[in-house]
Amino acid sequence: MIVSIDLTIVPLGIGNSISRYIAICKSEIEKRGLDYELGPNGTAIEGEWDDVFDCVRACHETLHSKGVIRIFSTLKLNTRIDKKTSFRNKVERVNSFLSDQNA
Repeated sequence: MIVSIDLTIVPLGIGNSISRYIAICKSEIEKRGLDYELGPNGTAIEGEWDDVFDCVRACHETLHSKGVIRIFSTLKLNTRIDKKTSFRNKVERVNSFLSDQNA
């Protein structure tokens, strides 16, 4: 089953900047070949259920292995079985309505 998630990972106790740790997680996503889009407050990730959740686990495990003691994550997930779609299609669909309004 395909799943689309929005993942926000917040390593705690490492100071104010988390960019270095998010880059580590980005590498984990890329290693798995998952479709993703990095955002300012989270990352959209899409793929087969097990692949996506293995990736989430790997992000946590890798950050812990880098010395992060505690990680707080939020996760939103979406599945759909009536048709194939993606998070990119959803954004395009919204933009098409905006284009129609401006025409």
